[in-house]
Amino acid sequence: MMKILFVVLLISFSVFSQQKPPETVKYVDLNKYIGLWYEITKIPNSFQDHCVKGTTAKYVLGEDGEIEVINSCFDEDGEIDIAEGVARVVDKKSNAKLEVSFVSFFGWRPFWGDYWVIGLDEDYQWAIVGTPNRKYGWILSRTSQLDKETMSEIFQILKEQGYNPNDFEMSRH
Repeated sequence: MMKILFVVLLISFSVFSQQKPPETVKYVDLNKYIGLWYEITKIPNSFQDHCVKGTTAKYVLGEDGEIEVINSCFDEDGEIDIAEGVARVVDKKSNAKLEVSFVSFFGWRPFWGDYWVIGLDEDYQWAIVGTPNRKYGWILSRTSQLDKETMSEIFQILKEQGYNPNDFEMSRH
C-alpha cells in the first residue's frame, strides 16, 4: 500500500511540476510588427554561436500572408552573415504564434521552429519572443539599446512567463 501511495505521489508531483507553455500576447498587428528589430538579449543557442555583434531581424509581410525573415549579424572576422527564411502565422486569431523556417529544399520547408510573441510594447518598440519549451528566447527592440527601466519591466514579464532572466545574455551592437 505504501509503495502505491508513493508512486501516486511521485506521478502527481511530476505532472504538476511541469510548466505549462508561456502565454502569448492577446494580439499582434503584423503591419506594426514588420520592419527592423535589434536583438537586445537572447538565450544562447548553437545557430547563433558565430554572431558576435550587430544582430538584427527584419520582417517583410508578403502578399500571401507569409513573412520574409532576414536575420543578420557580424562574425568575429567582421563579416556579415545573413540568414533568410520565412515565417507563417499559426494562430490567425492572435497572430502571436508563428513558425519560422530557414531550411528550404527546392521550395519545400521540412523544418519549422516556434516563434511566440509573449511580450509586446503597446507601441511596438520592443518584443519578447519565446518558445513553448522555453529553450529559446529573444528580446527585440526597434533601437539597439533599451533603458534600465524597460529592461526591468521585460525581465519581470520573463519571470512571469516561467523564464529565468539569468539565462539571457546581452547582445553587442
